[in-house]
Amino acid sequence: MAGRINDDDVKAVRDAVPIDSVVSEYLQLRNAGGGNLKGLCPFHDEKSPSFQVSPGKGLFHCFGCQEGGDTIAFVMKIDHLSFSETVERLAAKAGITLRYEEGGYNPSHQRGERIRLIEAHQAAAEFYVQQLESPEAEIGRKFLAERGFDQDAATHFRVGYSPAGWDHLTRYLRGKGFSDKELITSGLSQDGRRGPIDRFRGRLMWPISDTAGEIVGFGARKLRDDDNGPKYLNTPETPVYKKSQVLYGIDLAKKDIAKASRAVVVEGYTDVMACHLAGVTTAIATCGTAFGNDHIKILRRLLMDNGSARVIFTFDGDSAGQKAALRAFEDDQKFAAETYIAIAPDNMDPCDLRLAKGDDAVRDLVEPRTPLFEFALRQIVGRYDLETPAGRAAALDEAAAVVAKIKTSSVQREVAVQLAGLVGILDQEFVVHRVAQLARWARDKGGDGRGEGRGGRGPGPQDRRGGASHQAVQAPTAPSGPALNLRSPAHRTERELLKLALQKPALVSPAFDAYGVDEFTAPPYAAVRQCIEEAGGAERGLGDNREYLVAVMDAAPNNTVRSLVTELAVEVFIGKTIDETYAGMQLVHVRLRAVDRRINDVQGSLARLGSNVAPEDLAAAQNEVWVLQQYAQSLRAKGADAL
Repeated sequence: MAGRINDDDVKAVRDAVPIDSVVSEYLQLRNAGGGNLKGLCPFHDEKSPSFQVSPGKGLFHCFGCQEGGDTIAFVMKIDHLSFSETVERLAAKAGITLRYEEGGYNPSHQRGERIRLIEAHQAAAEFYVQQLESPEAEIGRKFLAERGFDQDAATHFRVGYSPAGWDHLTRYLRGKGFSDKELITSGLSQDGRRGPIDRFRGRLMWPISDTAGEIVGFGARKLRDDDNGPKYLNTPETPVYKKSQVLYGIDLAKKDIAKASRAVVVEGYTDVMACHLAGVTTAIATCGTAFGNDHIKILRRLLMDNGSARVIFTFDGDSAGQKAALRAFEDDQKFAAETYIAIAPDNMDPCDLRLAKGDDAVRDLVEPRTPLFEFALRQIVGRYDLETPAGRAAALDEAAAVVAKIKTSSVQREVAVQLAGLVGILDQEFVVHRVAQLARWARDKGGDGRGEGRGGRGPGPQDRRGGASHQAVQAPTAPSGPALNLRSPAHRTERELLKLALQKPALVSPAFDAYGVDEFTAPPYAAVRQCIEEAGGAERGLGDNREYLVAVMDAAPNNTVRSLVTELAVEVFIGKTIDETYAGMQLVHVRLRAVDRRINDVQGSLARLGSNVAPEDLAAAQNEVWVLQQYAQSLRAKGADAL
């Protein structure tokens, strides 16, 4: 497992690979003015370009779907890669050797090792494909034909054949320059009495690729009765192959999964082939292991993990298939997507169904029918004797806990009513109340504990201008309230000031860094101000502006705030001339409104307290109002010079 990539190397990769050259590989860009480029967004359908790239800042942002970030973020999203996979790919493109920390790769050896192992698998795949045309492979071609797969299908899925001899592939790869150690490490060969021998012999071969499309392993199906091995034999765990982290067919299905926001999980390689050939191009399968956490992570990246996404599991209707479905349900709550189960008539898998009833039957099978939680519910209730009170009570206890996990409250209530009918309890409201109680207990026990959010409140104007601290008039808390309103003069000015702090920090430093989070009335803008503060302030942008923007994005508490940062970092200014005078106006307007709000807060608090305020608190508050009024007058008269 790779260690953490050295931070300096990540920065070097960001700087070395221009974002416009990377984006241009996926879409056409044209001049947008102000040094920016624009094009049609690759992440959502649009007719006019709202996707902008800022080569100078190394950022992109779509003003339509709000996606944004740097070069690494773009490649991660468009190619559905992890952070480390993306950095490694860009580093190879730029010719940068990466260093790994925390016990990871030796950069001079193990990074090269991964490349060699991938190359060995690619060469092996080509060898196996060639061998499928040999006379010996007739049994393999017959196997495919009997399951409805012709030569075109075999070519599309790169299906091959491993010869029955001891070391055909081993000798072939040696001839390609691969060492015995590399062949053993790759899992393509294994130790024999007289040296390495082929791991796969006399079998039909399916290449297994990662999300980037690189072949990392193989699945092998036995064809002969005298083969004493298992029906399916997969590549063992290697530096590039982890069976819990790969999905067969993901390289072919990933774009359609992301586009349709739907994934179909089947049980075998031929099932994936049958589904794709029938038009269900979102089908994928696990590789010799149960569907688990790492598989969920892969699908979440592709599906964008939203409530409109769908994951359909197909399992055999036998007891083993039912157990597999229940295991999948255990992880259901890790998806935001809705999960369903599809079971073909007569317990046929998609491959058999396609042979028996055609492509239409396969397409019809994977249309969402039964929610996974409903299937699990029936399985649970079916284990109890509902003819007895004790049996009904026990069934209710176990099944109610399942219903309580349903994400949507309206669906939860509806299924609770269904549960009452399944168990045979006439009092539906009793069951609904029981489910709601369990859901409430689960929420209370598993609260996220995040409290008020990130950081604290920055100092307000009163803290910098001699205002007193007292109990009678409370200091303002961190801003909260309505979302952005660009018709509001205050919000427009705050937006311009943040754009200046991100794009032209020299024009607002060091004054900007003395502004508190509470001086920004729009909560999203307050969050961006907090990010700038945590990144070291706008003054940090006077050095390496790209590094500064990366630090601000890294400080964002979530993707929503991070998206707003990239948006503000590439958006054009309202003013025509962006200079010190323009920057000073924005600084003054934001500060002046903050001072006026504080004056109103203090005077309003005094009015509400009336005669109940203590004399010393009254004097302190009146003094604070006077100081703030003088400051406001100075701001109006002198402008930025009064800051």
